[in-house]
Amino acid sequence: MYLEIKDLSVLYDRAVVLNKVTLGVESGELISLVGPNGAGKTTFLRAIAGLVKWEQDTTKGTVAGKITLEGSVKFDGEEVICLPAHEIARRGLVLCPERGRLFREMTVVENLRAGGFLIKDEGILKENLEKIYQLFPVLKERKKQIAGTLSGGERVMLGIGRALMSQAKMLLVDEPSTGIAPKLKEDLFARVREIHGSGIAMLLTEQDVSYAFSLASRNYVISEGNIIAEGTASELLADEVIRKTYLGL
Repeated sequence: MYLEIKDLSVLYDRAVVLNKVTLGVESGELISLVGPNGAGKTTFLRAIAGLVKWEQDTTKGTVAGKITLEGSVKFDGEEVICLPAHEIARRGLVLCPERGRLFREMTVVENLRAGGFLIKDEGILKENLEKIYQLFPVLKERKKQIAGTLSGGERVMLGIGRALMSQAKMLLVDEPSTGIAPKLKEDLFARVREIHGSGIAMLLTEQDVSYAFSLASRNYVISEGNIIAEGTASELLADEVIRKTYLGL
């Protein structure tokens, strides 16, 4: 497995947010993780990306204050759960947060360049910028615009573009369609398909099950911090309990 998660658990004090989640993504694969609000999707991606803070405790797992993080996250054969977020990003595993989580007071181009902070070669940075502008032409049109003034869809595009500036090998994309009009969703997911088609592996969390299933080769369903089903879109939709209870269909 390119990304291999085994028994990943996150507890806030005594509340279990993730409960021994096991999941795998092959090289070049696009996988979706779907489930209702509060199921643990965002925490799962943040834990993989190194954004759930921890301190090593050999007797009680990894603990930071009231947050407990346990389990294994291997990327391209290397254990990364103990690495800080910037080191995980340096290895090519990059998070695209929900709604982009932009530097709102900076311009579009400044946000993009911030995504490439690990790259010291100006020529490579400019080349990556042009690739982003080809993928998202609206970002080139808005390159001098303050990021906080962008529309919801443009912010998501900028967030994805900023992640790609780091020459990501795999993207963790959190709820990309949240707050976006249906017409813009179509264009956004067309761009997601294009990114995946370039060979970049992706793990996508999404509340819009129909979009997620249209993109992914395999899907996981999460509820209350537990993976309760895995399969192709047709397999999951054929299960009436999964379809009605967990997917809201």
